[in-house]
Amino acid sequence: MPSLISPIVRKGRLLLGLLLAAAASPALAGDLLGQPTAGGVNLQPAASAIRLQQIAFHDHILLPIITLIVLLVLFLLVVIIVRYNKRANPTPARFSHNTPVEIAWTVGPVLILMFVAIFSFKLLYGEHDMPQPYMTVKVVGRQWNWDYAYPDQKIAAATSTPMEQSVAEAQHLPYLLAATNPMVVPVGKVVRVEVTAEDVIHSFSVPAFGIKIDAVPGRLNETWFKADQTGTFYGQCSQLCGINHSYMPIMVRVVSQPEFDAWVASKAPKPATAVAAATPAPAAAPVAAQ
Repeated sequence: MPSLISPIVRKGRLLLGLLLAAAASPALAGDLLGQPTAGGVNLQPAASAIRLQQIAFHDHILLPIITLIVLLVLFLLVVIIVRYNKRANPTPARFSHNTPVEIAWTVGPVLILMFVAIFSFKLLYGEHDMPQPYMTVKVVGRQWNWDYAYPDQKIAAATSTPMEQSVAEAQHLPYLLAATNPMVVPVGKVVRVEVTAEDVIHSFSVPAFGIKIDAVPGRLNETWFKADQTGTFYGQCSQLCGINHSYMPIMVRVVSQPEFDAWVASKAPKPATAVAAATPAPAAAPVAAQ
């Protein structure tokens, strides 16, 4: 038996050491907002109320239940290995059924799932119960870029592609997450996102807002978010859509209301009179000699 327990103890010490080292990692001290953190183990920090609820559901409901189940199964495995191995129990029992145990391992998981469903359904309802939107952004996915259009502001669709590595590094932006034409929305406003696709199935996902929805050709899906702080937030296509699937970044700039109004004004088409005034008149044709 010592020969069996010794490797288990060594592996346990190694696992404990790795966990302590991870806990001491400076990456855990401050996760980056709106983008992945190198060496991080937690979910991205929330930038919306829905995302806060998702994180609370994961950390305070699911993780404790999962941990207890894993510990219970591990305990039962250790008991079986130690108590019922061939050396400790040379004559095994002959029974094959135990009604109380079978009822317990059927009713127990059902009760656990019912408990989880109470919080899960409440969260799902909140995700789909969209308040009155302030604006709508129409998102179209294709291999391999995104189009963003703002029908309420009468801004035509603009294509967003991955930013070149040299440009991203010069601006101190994360390469393969930074995009050429980011989505721009005001802080504290409900934004409805209508999503579709032109070719194959894509998925529009921004973890900091807690949104992820498929973009399906011929179908219009919608989701919503309400950012509670300004900043730049990143996401990616979360559906395998082809060879360049990893080159479909999503970049969302959340700005103040005055900044958003100024951005909308900068995208407005110029009046026809202004364009005509800016166009020089054609030169007069030379008069023929008499």
